[in-house]
Amino acid sequence: MKKKIHLISLGCTKNLVDSEVMLGKLNQYENTQDLSEADIVIVNTCGFIQAAKQESIQTLLYALENRKKSAILIASGCLSERYAKELREEIPEIDIITGVGDYDKIDELIKKHKKGEKLTRNQSGVFLANEHHKRVISGSKLHAYIKLAEGCNQKCSFCAIPSFKGKLHSRTLQSTLNEVKNLVKQGFRDFSFIAQDTSSYMRDLGVKDGLVELIKGIDKLASEGLAIKSARILYLYPATTSLRLIKAIEESPIFHNYFDMPLQHISPKVLKIMGRSGDFMKLLESMQKCPNAFIRTSFIIGHPGESEEDFKALCNFIQKYPFNRINFFAFSSEEGTKSAAMEQIPKAVIQKRLKIISQIFQEQYQKSLFNLKGQEITAILEGVSSEHEFFWSGRDMRFAPEIDGEILINDKMIQEDLKAGFYRVKITEIAGEEAIGCVVSQC
Repeated sequence: MKKKIHLISLGCTKNLVDSEVMLGKLNQYENTQDLSEADIVIVNTCGFIQAAKQESIQTLLYALENRKKSAILIASGCLSERYAKELREEIPEIDIITGVGDYDKIDELIKKHKKGEKLTRNQSGVFLANEHHKRVISGSKLHAYIKLAEGCNQKCSFCAIPSFKGKLHSRTLQSTLNEVKNLVKQGFRDFSFIAQDTSSYMRDLGVKDGLVELIKGIDKLASEGLAIKSARILYLYPATTSLRLIKAIEESPIFHNYFDMPLQHISPKVLKIMGRSGDFMKLLESMQKCPNAFIRTSFIIGHPGESEEDFKALCNFIQKYPFNRINFFAFSSEEGTKSAAMEQIPKAVIQKRLKIISQIFQEQYQKSLFNLKGQEITAILEGVSSEHEFFWSGRDMRFAPEIDGEILINDKMIQEDLKAGFYRVKITEIAGEEAIGCVVSQC
């Protein structure tokens, strides 16, 4: 009987790519959704903020309690990198603890464990997948993430990532293009390009606007006949995003006018405390002028030094410059960061501010949702919705998977059975916070 593996990938999509590399290295195992029947259980942890750390610990404890007696339990990822010693002391039953540098060696670690070694290791350096690493893409037959770089050169006062992922380390443009070509051969047509600071891609290799070169390279492959349908870029940093890049995205036949730029705040005072650039208005205005633009951002609420006036200014800004999507995060004091040593704002104050600002955006979002009714869009259909078994799941072709929303398909005007692919969809109804649509034609 074939041995089975169960992998839980927590945190960001960058973590997901590393999880897919581990699945590729362990492809001799059958992938199972039932943790209790797995021979190998991997929890790829997240250690970015306090809530993520708690989720990672709880997931490890759940896996420990529900695994079968002979199963090997592995903790990998950011939490394991930051707190390997503490994990070993607090949860000694974990069989293998490994950080962010050994994803491609997971099979070797398992072999060493089977020989009797109790492994707790933090690899020097950070693993970055390239075109030679086999991945088992999860959750989609059409979409894949491409990780461009690891590490970060920015000095945000609230962020611990550089302390355990190090400086920016980019893969070459040719490596990236080769991976896209490999994935297209496997049937993938839609791509999201990611990194900690994606707009700094290739700066460590002496290329100032590496994303512009990437866009040119992808467009050239498409013009030569490679079946790339669509792409988008996630995690742009204001200080390293140029007007030239925005123009390149706008002019690309493949890349959507999708702009994911976490601003974190708009108050010059707070941004200075955060160690971030406040010069983003020209960029934002340029993005908003792009046809069919989709703009996503995030803000941290309650960072040390944020006064009531700063918070009100942020609320007023959001009302004046509406975004398509916003994530609001309560400030999380991270060990070893400059922000952690500052005077903290009471949690009750932060929660009150979160409630106020979330309501402002929720009203905007609901209004924009109702404006979709009657519109026709190009959508990607993946399969039956995980939330609604009687509906097919779709997303606007511009949208990034999972984070930007779902379109529920309950009708079609074509004779053919629906399958994973690109379709024209008419939005027929808005139910609560969900759009419902009818397939009009196949693209």
